[in-house]
Amino acid sequence: MGQGHGWEGVVLKLFRGKDFTFTVTGAEQVTEHYRRVRMTDGGLLAAAGVHPTMWVRLWFENNGKPHQRGYTLVDPDPAAGTFSVEFALHDGPASTWAERCAPGDTIEATLQGTGFTAPEPGPSRLFLIGDPASLPAINSLLDALPDVPATLWFETSRPDHDDLPVRLDADRHELRRVPRRDGGAGLVERVRAELPALLAAEPHPYVWIACDTATTRTLSAYTRKELGVAKDRVHALGYWRP
Repeated sequence: MGQGHGWEGVVLKLFRGKDFTFTVTGAEQVTEHYRRVRMTDGGLLAAAGVHPTMWVRLWFENNGKPHQRGYTLVDPDPAAGTFSVEFALHDGPASTWAERCAPGDTIEATLQGTGFTAPEPGPSRLFLIGDPASLPAINSLLDALPDVPATLWFETSRPDHDDLPVRLDADRHELRRVPRRDGGAGLVERVRAELPALLAAEPHPYVWIACDTATTRTLSAYTRKELGVAKDRVHALGYWRP
């Protein structure tokens, strides 16, 4: 990215971010609007280890200025030093880079702020609420807790979202697709209608919410304040802004 990462890079440095350089090894078009890019890790995994929902900030150029976005690591392999990153494509510098990158291209990344603490006692059921932007993190949770039943509300906004690679086990996981409506209001309405009865049946639920920022905030407050789910049994993080 040339000479530094601008003020955003300074802020990340103050919060002890560590920088790495990733190298593209290949890419595949999963659907028309979803692309997976494979990379080598530049020593990241050996230095930091691996945990579910692990993410990094990637740096892109936007009209000559640095621009960063957070992305979950997909299938990180510490022994090989590899992982993939999945991009829900839309207009913007990150999507442009993902569509144009080729083997041998490099991209800078900052590791800062990522972490995961498994709830204790372990979840009797996962309740996951997300969309294509948070799908890699959702899949990492399903992979990390393969024996735990899960209910997933998955918001979609285009037909090919039905073809995205949700890692479901038909015996343990239930997928509830929710078409995006009114800026996320449809998802909120659906969760409010269905989650209370499901929670009541579980001794140790764990609720994980990662949608657009406003929807995430609304559902987090609803789950904690109205349904009374303990703070350490709810994780909520807004993944994008409309």
